Amino acid sequence: MRLDKVVSAQLRTTRGKNEARRVRVTGMIPGIIYGAFKDSVAVTLNPKDVLKILRSKTGHNSIFDVEVEGVERTPVIVSDESYDPIKGNLLHVDFRRIDLTRKLKVAIPVHVSGESKGVKQQGGSLDVITRQVEIECIPDDIPNDYAVDVTDLMVSGTIRVSDLPLKPGVKILTPGESMIAHVIAPKEEAVVVEEAAPTKKGKKEAAKAAKAPAKGAPAAAPAKKK
Repeated sequence: MRLDKVVSAQLRTTRGKNEARRVRVTGMIPGIIYGAFKDSVAVTLNPKDVLKILRSKTGHNSIFDVEVEGVERTPVIVSDESYDPIKGNLLHVDFRRIDLTRKLKVAIPVHVSGESKGVKQQGGSLDVITRQVEIECIPDDIPNDYAVDVTDLMVSGTIRVSDLPLKPGVKILTPGESMIAHVIAPKEEAVVVEEAAPTKKGKKEAAKAAKAPAKGAPAAAPAKKK
């Protein structure tokens, strides 16, 4: 989504790890602007300006301007960033120049809302499978997200990518048959009957019963003496 936002940056003439450290000591961070068949430009900028955009509703799909003092002002999108693994501070950011007249591919989040009737009335469970889809369109047509209401979804019911509403000029690249959410039928609880283990007394009685002749059977003839 195109934002009415301009991030100010200064040209950085030297590069390298030592230079990056010196930049961060001042409270700024290093960055790179590249793409659109132009030379890459190394810059320094305030990390707070970038974090505000990344934490906004549009997040990484935000298109905004970066103005490099005395060099250029260009629409960009955040293509990559790195953070301190311990403190979580933003350390570096890459900006990709955007041609507002050309289509680009972006991932759009899918947000599921509502309480499914299949869960509430039929005891099923909601399974959300797809949480983002890939689309292609010009920058000005990029949606913030896709909202999916599962209220009317019953057991065995499904919502697929092909069910998402599309506005003109937007093409979904994720296969249409891909499932977004469905309601699974409740599992029948298996009844397991466990046989009680025989006691010691029961074992002795069973052994005697096995040796004794069956009731009503003829007694064995006594052995003849030689």
